[in-house]
Amino acid sequence: MKHLKIGDQAPEFTSKDQNGSDVHLSDYKGKRVVVYFYPKDNTPGCTAQACNLRDNYDAIVEKGIVILGVSMDDEKKHQNFISKFDLPFPLIADTEKELLHLFGVWGEKKFMGKIYDGIHRTTFVMDEDHTIIGIIEKPKTKDHAREILEIYGD
Repeated sequence: MKHLKIGDQAPEFTSKDQNGSDVHLSDYKGKRVVVYFYPKDNTPGCTAQACNLRDNYDAIVEKGIVILGVSMDDEKKHQNFISKFDLPFPLIADTEKELLHLFGVWGEKKFMGKIYDGIHRTTFVMDEDHTIIGIIEKPKTKDHAREILEIYGD
């Protein structure tokens, strides 16, 4: 598993959002970007995380930050998740695990004594040049916006 670190340039990518539209990291050139990886739409932790970002979205946008959520769910599941919780940011459907591997967030996990491969909940915080300035491993789902804003610190 590739491990990105603070100071690395975020890898360029092209993927599909909930509407089937192409999303390129380069589309956000000159903007602060947060890419957060989460396991699955409509699960308790992932819902809490998305809703915390939604509830603090005005403060996030005020800082010039773009939020992109990524999971393996398909476009239809993302559309339902966005609609159900009124999420104001795009969700990327990484059904082929391309971004998961590119960012190094797919790998072995343990839960209740079982070992399996899955998504490690991780957030990459980037500056305007898309250099990684912060990595939040195991973010606090109910306080994630604060964690992100603290990294930018302005």
